[in-house]
Amino acid sequence: MKYLIAGLGNIGAEYELTRHNIGFLVLDQLADQHKVNFTTGRLAEKAEFKFKGKSIHLIKPTTYMNLSGKAIAYWLQELKIPKENLLVVVDDLALPFGSLRLRTKGSAAGHNGLKNIELLLSGQEYSRLRFGIGSDFGKGQQVDFVLSNFSKEEFNALPEIINKANEIVLSFCTIGPERTMNLFNK
Repeated sequence: MKYLIAGLGNIGAEYELTRHNIGFLVLDQLADQHKVNFTTGRLAEKAEFKFKGKSIHLIKPTTYMNLSGKAIAYWLQELKIPKENLLVVVDDLALPFGSLRLRTKGSAAGHNGLKNIELLLSGQEYSRLRFGIGSDFGKGQQVDFVLSNFSKEEFNALPEIINKANEIVLSFCTIGPERTMNLFNK
């Protein structure tokens, strides 16, 4: 059984530790934990490992956030992975910082990366792990906020929250989305 885990973010050092790159940060830690390295593949940085008999393929699209769907659609087809075995890790302004929510479908809620995935996968029926980044910004400051670095307090809290996100990813791959949502969505 194969799974595709796509962490959303933007390539480039200037984006590395921004809120919008939380998908990349989650996958980086997951790869580190399983002692695998990302290599440059078509439209994405890619890594893979085995876990409890499952082949887990990680991708960090190199298409920039707003064209994430292009990389995801390509790798789903290339690896012959069904859409129900896709999990997208994405930042979410609507959730308080550090909140994690697994959903098997839903709207893009204004997120340009998710809008592109929806367009290229022809619908909203794919799983996503929403990582809350909060909404501590003034009117018209949304773009600046998501592209800014985490505060010192948030940064110090990240490792524990990212560990929890990775538990959710591995649970999704081993016991499925429904049981994982029951365990982790509070």
